[in-house]
Amino acid sequence: MPRHQPIAIIGAGLGGLTLARVLHTAGIPAAVYDRDASPLARPQGCVIDLHEDTGQAALRAAGLHTAFRALARTGTGSVRILDRNAAVCREEDPAPDTVRADIARGRLRDLLLGSLPGDTVRWGAGVTAARALGDGRHEVRLGDGSVFTTDLLVGADGARSTIRPLLSPERPRYTGMTLLEADLYDADTRHPRCAALVGDGIFYALGDGRGLLAHRRPDGSIHVYAALTVPENWVPGPGTGPAAVAPAAALEHFDGWDPGLRALIGAADGPLTPRPLYALSVGHRWARSPGVTLLGDAAHLMPPFTGEGANLAMLDGAELGTALAARPGDTEGALAAYERALFPRGAQYAAEAGAVLDLCFRHDAPHGLLAQLPG
Repeated sequence: MPRHQPIAIIGAGLGGLTLARVLHTAGIPAAVYDRDASPLARPQGCVIDLHEDTGQAALRAAGLHTAFRALARTGTGSVRILDRNAAVCREEDPAPDTVRADIARGRLRDLLLGSLPGDTVRWGAGVTAARALGDGRHEVRLGDGSVFTTDLLVGADGARSTIRPLLSPERPRYTGMTLLEADLYDADTRHPRCAALVGDGIFYALGDGRGLLAHRRPDGSIHVYAALTVPENWVPGPGTGPAAVAPAAALEHFDGWDPGLRALIGAADGPLTPRPLYALSVGHRWARSPGVTLLGDAAHLMPPFTGEGANLAMLDGAELGTALAARPGDTEGALAAYERALFPRGAQYAAEAGAVLDLCFRHDAPHGLLAQLPG
């Protein structure tokens, strides 16, 4: 007989771990299943900006906000927006009482992992299939062929969720834009011109349906994204593949741009990693189905330009955990309450992210449009 797990969370990202933590503080055990072999299996990405009403609210619900503030940087909310000629269209310093704070994604994940019992996350446990058994129970099959059953199945497994098909037939669609990810290490010493251009906050240079986005990491490196409007299966030229793009191939898309802006790509330490952007439809929702729900990108995948992806995933996890803790013995009531708030929230932020995408990259982005970009 398959083993049974009362609550199974699929995905040990920030949203799934926040849910597990909120449940743990309420004395409700849960297991988290993740396909990675260990928490160190792959890099955890760059710095993320946690917002007061989403990501930081989630950490308050999880009892981790004080610990987070001890690890985070504050006063990093400056915004610098340039056009293709490096003319400044908007520049703002953070307010003295700014409530935003940024933190390396890996450090935030470690904070969440360290707040859970050691056996909460089951590493090397990728889900290959799930099916409903009736009465709200589900059967989940793992990559090693083992099977377990659960009373509550939560898909926190991102854009390519294996749990979403239980609730919705929708698949993410390509937005028409691909980001090329790059790094400039030891920027102040090795890339001083780029460091001065980017500054200490959020940097944008936009125009002609493309752009450059950058920010400073706590270690002094600069993380850069080149945003290109290209076909989904874009290949940048003979001899290169989708796993790595030479800076020279990316620079072809920035002909005529200011040399200092081009240096953010041309001086990159190593090849650029392509990240095609996908999204679910604005207002994606599903009919209530017993014993299963979604959070984060599995529920409302959207373009990243409002910086709310991780923030919303964490808030989803916190609100789902809070709803379950508030309704012991009434899982369906908790899921219904959670989804009533989830759907309009996801639709609002997805619409805003789509609007920013159109505003910045689907137009010529003259100064007037740039001035409207949210900080």
